[in-house]
Amino acid sequence: MSRARSAEATLTPTGAPMVDGSAWHEQVAAGGDVLEIEDLRIATTAGGREVVRGVDLHLRQGELLALVGESGSGKTTVGLATLGHFRSGLTHAGGSVTIHPSNTTAPALMTALGEESLRRLRGSRVSYIPQDPALSLNPAMRVGEQIGEVLEIHEFGSSEAERIERVRSVLREVGLPDDDAYRRRWPHQLSGGQQQRIGIAMAFAMYPDVLVLDEPTTGLDVSTQAVVLETIREMTVTNRVAALYITHDLAVVAEIADRVAVMLQGELVEEGPTDEVLRAPRHRYTRTLLAAVPDLAGRNRIGEFEARRRAVEAAEADAARTSDPDSGPAAARGEDRPVAAPAPAAAPGDPLIAVRDVSLSYGEKQVLSSVDLTLRAGECTLLLGESGSGKTTLSRSIAGLLDHWSGSISYQGTELAPSTRRRSLAQRQDIQYVFQSPFSSLNPRRTLGQSLAVPLEMSGDLSAAERTQRVREALDAVRLGRAFIDRRPGDLSGGERQRAAIARALVNMPRVLICDEITSALDVSVQASIIDLLTRLREERGLSMLFVTHNIALARHVAERVAVLDHGVIVDDGPTDQVLTAPSNTYTEELLANIPSL
Repeated sequence: MSRARSAEATLTPTGAPMVDGSAWHEQVAAGGDVLEIEDLRIATTAGGREVVRGVDLHLRQGELLALVGESGSGKTTVGLATLGHFRSGLTHAGGSVTIHPSNTTAPALMTALGEESLRRLRGSRVSYIPQDPALSLNPAMRVGEQIGEVLEIHEFGSSEAERIERVRSVLREVGLPDDDAYRRRWPHQLSGGQQQRIGIAMAFAMYPDVLVLDEPTTGLDVSTQAVVLETIREMTVTNRVAALYITHDLAVVAEIADRVAVMLQGELVEEGPTDEVLRAPRHRYTRTLLAAVPDLAGRNRIGEFEARRRAVEAAEADAARTSDPDSGPAAARGEDRPVAAPAPAAAPGDPLIAVRDVSLSYGEKQVLSSVDLTLRAGECTLLLGESGSGKTTLSRSIAGLLDHWSGSISYQGTELAPSTRRRSLAQRQDIQYVFQSPFSSLNPRRTLGQSLAVPLEMSGDLSAAERTQRVREALDAVRLGRAFIDRRPGDLSGGERQRAAIARALVNMPRVLICDEITSALDVSVQASIIDLLTRLREERGLSMLFVTHNIALARHVAERVAVLDHGVIVDDGPTDQVLTAPSNTYTEELLANIPSL
């Protein structure tokens, strides 16, 4: 089937360099660049401060370039500029982004085109896949119609029948059913991985030349992530698309990328072939990122990340005075040094929390089936499972946030009431829940001091002065400091918001923390700092922890025990080393096999 020629084919910005059509096709045949970003500069509209400075990137057909960096490094800003888009408060300050569309005689200078011209190019010659598939799918439209709408807007083919056939074709290409029943499904009827593959289908529908992927697997479990990554890689190579993959996950980079570019505070600090950058990084920042990646063997010691980073920075500051500033010590490279999981606390006698024969259903859907789980004093258990496995349902049942379960959950040998409303004040204070999104526990209109004081006000045990002191101590404990007491969530970075959410759980001096996917949306260095924080809090306060996650690579870094949940059933449960080295269930083996690694 031939590609539909967009009306954009004849649009060229004033002053844009013209190339002969035959010359362009010769350039592609010779492996010429499809995307050229040259000396790109992006600044704030107020004050003119440059947030992206002098970025140069080039991509060829069928090539996947990973753009890596921490939150705030500017990588998404560069990705959006590839579509000719600048977020509110930002403006193009210099340089260029050029796309060489395969169906036109002239390149498209994305940083100079008007909005109408850009709309014609977006979705046809350059496509975008966001982090959250919900951002690319209309909940009020059936999935087949949404793919068809892309084709209709960009005038694909000559008939409705031809567009329907392309919808079927692209669904097959991303590994989804192409029958009428599936095309008539609503987005909410699909899993997260299926939603993301619909987003990929929409992006590839018009056979684009350039694809921008903004953290498309963040938040997906390892099995779903593996399927989505395989789909992206296969579609990129098969369709010979130049793909810019924005991510903070270096393990994913190792699985999928041809080249890697590393961004730090708006600048590119390193670029090269994937193997070269990951195996022999030249820049100290790249080495610091690699040292923060959780590995299944536990060698990277991310629980000591903050202390190691400070030591490295101090050592390199000294070295900078006498030698090349980019030649840091071996400590920055994340050497392969085995490390055991945290030493388990002595836990004689009865468990602190005991879950026995717990079941829960929503109508006819059984979510939990006869679950047994124990948590001992000072111990951390990692509750592992894919999306939909029931792990959040189980953790919320333990916390009393869900109350329609059957079975028994006891704390210190005393059976807990199903709902927090019927539990004693001491039980509510002792068992605290940290949500995946800190906005679930922090009111955006309140200061941190006000939000953290709410649990203390509800207990009524402390005076106003004592509550303020307890809040200050909690902020100190999570390394935010008392200066944050008057700040609001919107003033904080993602990592700072998550620390504030942990502080809110700490003000009641709990004995048990239930952490629900609290690192899933964080970049690797911020994740490492949160793991470091939790490790220190466990040591200082003797906390017991139920760490709910889909990221099995964190197991040796946080937990003494691992419990694996599959469709509401515990299929593996035991010491971390035992579960990871000799899993008793094929489901656990599949999870282990799907972990991206460096």
